[in-house]
Amino acid sequence: MRLLLIAIVLVVMQTPAARGQAPSEPVAARGHAVLDSLRAADGFLGATAAVVMPDGTLRALATGLADREDSTRITPDTRMLSGSTGKSFAAAVVLSLSQEDRLDLDAPIARRLGDRPWFDRLPNGDDLTLRTLLRHRGGLIDHIGSEDFQRAVQKRMQTRGPGAAFDPEELVQFVLGTEPLFPAGEGYHYSDTNYILAGLVVEAVTGRDYYDVLRDRLLDPLPLPLTDPANRRTLPNLAAGYIEEDDPFGLPPKVTTDGVLVYNPATEWTGGGLVTNSQDLARWAKGLYEGEALPGNYRDALLDAVPKDSTQQARYGPDVRYGLGVTIRSTALGTAYGHRGWTPGYLSIFEYYAEHEIAVALQVNALGPYDMADYAVCLGRAAVTALDP
Repeated sequence: MRLLLIAIVLVVMQTPAARGQAPSEPVAARGHAVLDSLRAADGFLGATAAVVMPDGTLRALATGLADREDSTRITPDTRMLSGSTGKSFAAAVVLSLSQEDRLDLDAPIARRLGDRPWFDRLPNGDDLTLRTLLRHRGGLIDHIGSEDFQRAVQKRMQTRGPGAAFDPEELVQFVLGTEPLFPAGEGYHYSDTNYILAGLVVEAVTGRDYYDVLRDRLLDPLPLPLTDPANRRTLPNLAAGYIEEDDPFGLPPKVTTDGVLVYNPATEWTGGGLVTNSQDLARWAKGLYEGEALPGNYRDALLDAVPKDSTQQARYGPDVRYGLGVTIRSTALGTAYGHRGWTPGYLSIFEYYAEHEIAVALQVNALGPYDMADYAVCLGRAAVTALDP
């Protein structure tokens, strides 16, 4: 039904006026039409989107409101928290260090973290490697889904205020002493804790703050000017975020007040941990999956993937796999490489459609029942149709 709706929109875009546009305009015109139709159909408040074409040309789009209460319009440059899309950056930092032989993806992380007082209680600790962690094959529960963690977040905010956050080693505490879900390397279970551990390894080997390493290796060189660490409550040009479903952390329906977050996003860290924009996410997808984001040949390691578990496959489709911070899935546009993310108040996705050499990204300033993967394909189809009407 969704693709039928988009097909109708694209047919409408074939009017004489549309055909009379300059060659650079159809992608933006069709993208805007599709984005507006998705908002009309599903009712999300606002969204930004971006498409990067095979020649590197970028089209930035926006629809709707950045703030419902004051009716502020969203713009193509409006930023949002991007949730787990930040895992793709954390994995890329690890890959860059491995290419310099500063890290071995298959060495036990005990070499770097084994002297921590909590390490002996880490499930599968002696058998964990960076490769198993980054592919979610460590057998660890996800601290995000732990009721103990959710209660702890609420209690800390009540006692210390909205600026309260958990540091990475505090997050690890929520999985210590738990029973492994499976032996390391023998299954799949998505867990933010895997990426928290990988971030601790990055800091151990570099002796630097993770965000400083990320900026020096990726954000500044590429460059990605609209992307910054989400390590504080005040983030410039941030859209208001809304929660439209049950929230386990006790947050209000609107997660910003006067442009300031009502919670501290710093807790997310290498599990996500970025504020960004669809333009940067689309640029990132294009560069990363075409082999241009890092020096050397890193794509084989990046895309060496394992099947997701049955729960994930039921949600995202039977042919879906996970590499080093990348979801690989079959779509109507062929194989897609990318990642999606959520954080209280926001949803994000980016995908690269290899067959067409097109990258798409989209962000919505609400956490609700919105099919971001479907939206991305719809925008990608609009771009492909513009190239070959």
